[in-house]
Amino acid sequence: MRSRSIVMLCLLVISSGCVPFGLRPSAAVSSDPGRGGAPGALLQYQAVRGAPDGARAYRVLYRSTGADGRSTPVSGMIFVPPGAPPSEGRPVIAWAHPTTGVQPRCAPSLSLLRFLMISGLSDMLKRGFVVTATDYPGLGTDGTHPFLDGSSEARAVLDSVRAATRVPGASASSRFALWGHSQGGQAALFAGAMARSYAPELRLAGVAVAAPATDLATLFRDDMGTDGGNNLTALTLWAWARIYGVSYSSVVQPAAVAPIATIAEKCLDVLVESPGKKGADRLLAAGFFAVPDMTKVEPWRSLIARNSAPLLPRELPVFIAQGDADETVRPAVTYQYARRLCAGGSKVVLDVLPRVGHGWVAVKAAMTAVGWIDDRFRAVPAPTTCADLPSSKLPGSLQGTTRS
Repeated sequence: MRSRSIVMLCLLVISSGCVPFGLRPSAAVSSDPGRGGAPGALLQYQAVRGAPDGARAYRVLYRSTGADGRSTPVSGMIFVPPGAPPSEGRPVIAWAHPTTGVQPRCAPSLSLLRFLMISGLSDMLKRGFVVTATDYPGLGTDGTHPFLDGSSEARAVLDSVRAATRVPGASASSRFALWGHSQGGQAALFAGAMARSYAPELRLAGVAVAAPATDLATLFRDDMGTDGGNNLTALTLWAWARIYGVSYSSVVQPAAVAPIATIAEKCLDVLVESPGKKGADRLLAAGFFAVPDMTKVEPWRSLIARNSAPLLPRELPVFIAQGDADETVRPAVTYQYARRLCAGGSKVVLDVLPRVGHGWVAVKAAMTAVGWIDDRFRAVPAPTTCADLPSSKLPGSLQGTTRS
């Protein structure tokens, strides 16, 4: 889930990490939860310098719905391309970011590299699209980030599109597409499944994802024992304990409790890891769970099933990019999710990138993904590669799953 591509872009940043501790744009937006408004209401917006290709960039605060079902402020960014808008308004692409951490300071909109963290941003702007980039709840604002809680992430993504339609001069239309990587792939898939019921006034053209987190049980099992997998599990346990009110003390070794808290305090996309983070990684590597398989123990089993990616309405076209060298989101799991979509009648394009790992897949696939989205906006008939999907062994946790 860690976006290693961002780390590679940090070579000129002299700081403790790519997401600066406490660094905010000037006159940073507040997170006053007492302010009213329906989901998508634009609470504040602030111009940010340095947007690429002559675009206007805004750091925004807008209204959404949190994991607890209550109204919550969410921060993010909205980009408006230069030039006169078409008479029907500009289409919108909602970008959903990969894992950056669970602390408010880990928000992409607060990063020095905030513009470089959005895969394909320049191409999207050159094609005349408005681009939204939510931080998700609890990143950039007060509160607990509901990490890998698919529904709250999805609502934040959909409400970012609503917020874009309210930015003065943006001329954002109700026509939109979704584009997400890793954790953001999960968010985009949940948003695609929820769009019709949660935001019926918006018109979704298609969903594009790169190495999405789909079957979480297999993801946790596959990654367990690696630093990245241990970090992913630690963030999930820490966040879910807070948003769902459950305890993980019975499923982890006592020695793992303190390292989990240490991992949760750090932003993951950093140039140089702190000694504390390295020490926590060593402790988790030495021993993590007190049960053979956390994914089979309640309430974690049910929470994992609840947050594994749903299937999408069959009329919604889907683009999926997957690196065949990905060791975080294994290709076989993504291929199986694509087959489930195809079996339900969806038109799916699966783009397999040779020798590409998890961190780079969205960057490498961005031009193809954005071109595919552009075709959907122009009502070009959606292609499909369903007849040519790679073969893979069916993960046990997906057996017997059907479209709901």
